[in-house]
Amino acid sequence: QVQLVESGGGLVQPGGSLRLSCVASGGTFSRHAMAWFRQAPGKEREFVAAISLSGATTYYADSVKGRFTISSDIAKNTVYLQMNSLKPEDTAVYYCAAKLWLATMTRNDYAYWGQGTQVTVSS
Repeated sequence: QVQLVESGGGLVQPGGSLRLSCVASGGTFSRHAMAWFRQAPGKEREFVAAISLSGATTYYADSVKGRFTISSDIAKNTVYLQMNSLKPEDTAVYYCAAKLWLATMTRNDYAYWGQGTQVTVSS
């Protein structure tokens, strides 16, 4: 059983930056692909970014390409989401997710979820 704990959310002005962290425990980190999803009020939870278990391959939603970067540190069992040039439409609860083996962009493929961290982009 994998447990995921996110941190790093907060209030930031448009154009600002935040870095989210997700620490995994209870499983073999190197066997899991990791991803970030987000859910805004009244909307479906949507894919943001994913990283393969080796860290060599990354995937991004079109809405965040060029602004967000996903990375992982296997030694620390941690995945990060660096968010730059933030926009008000990035406001959402951000969730870390994990699945065995291959990374995908499909929410239902992920078996393990964190509790979420709020990101608010507002002036």
